[in-house]
Amino acid sequence: MLIGFTYDLRDDYRKLGYSEEETAEFDPVETIDAVDAAIRACGHETERIGGLRKLVGRLSTGAHWDLVFNICEGMHGFGREAAVPALLDEYSIPYVFSGPLTLSVTLHKGIAKTLVRSAGVRTADFAVVTDPGDIPTVDLPFPLFVKPVAEGSSKGIDAGSLARDLDALEEKCLRILRDFRQPALVERFLPGEDITVSLLGSGNSARVVDVTRIVHGGDGEDFFSFRKKENLVSSLESAEGAERGKCEDLALAAWKALGCRDAGRVDIRLDANGEPNFIEVNPLPEIHPDYSELTRACRNRGISYTEMIRSILESAISRIPQAPGKGTK
Repeated sequence: MLIGFTYDLRDDYRKLGYSEEETAEFDPVETIDAVDAAIRACGHETERIGGLRKLVGRLSTGAHWDLVFNICEGMHGFGREAAVPALLDEYSIPYVFSGPLTLSVTLHKGIAKTLVRSAGVRTADFAVVTDPGDIPTVDLPFPLFVKPVAEGSSKGIDAGSLARDLDALEEKCLRILRDFRQPALVERFLPGEDITVSLLGSGNSARVVDVTRIVHGGDGEDFFSFRKKENLVSSLESAEGAERGKCEDLALAAWKALGCRDAGRVDIRLDANGEPNFIEVNPLPEIHPDYSELTRACRNRGISYTEMIRSILESAISRIPQAPGKGTK
């Protein structure tokens, strides 16, 4: 197959003046090189396309691919992750990972939590603050956890995210409204451990690769902040026993309810009783060859990087009605 490769290269955006935090979800060149090499190791040809605007340019010249390996995160708006899949759908080009509807509703954490709750998946009580006037109406017990409603890679999460009183809640919400120009998600704080569940596959074929506990260290910041994410401060260790089984069940239920495909992660937090609660899902997971959670989970279970990419490709190819021929550059 001829497989196009769409991605947002972090260095490209940094050269345009965007900050470290603004580009946190984008990929370093090591990821692009590793994915390209793995696809070729699976026996396919590749064409590196780049981001949304480069894809538009290639499509305007009549380019076509048998499949697109898409990891574009986008830069602006609630539909930024959905833009490339929506465009590919219009051109009837199949692609890897979830479709535009799933990527839109999962990016907005408040909508994702509403949907999984309606499907019977446990999640912490929450409110969405869309303007300063909403802050006094938040009817949840302190402490509360506050973060941007539509960001990934722990963007906007810092020491101020844990609000213990109304003044702290107001300060953090106002900062998010100002700095991120989007609503703030306010959740009842859960005091238990952070868990991430890595998955491969789609629908009833989805399977859990590993359930890993995030170990934060003794710095008093008992949650996954942007600082920890960027500096790889936290470590991972496999969870076992009854806790693992409960997390697997919750993750698979959320994965199916939201229509996620091919590979990704479901993030979970344990409450005071040790019960798992849905936090969010990442249907466009980071796939750095060394340090991403999904890659490490696969490696822990004896799945090489090339085998992981092969699994993702096979899951996507299974949705193509008929085996394609070679595309046209």
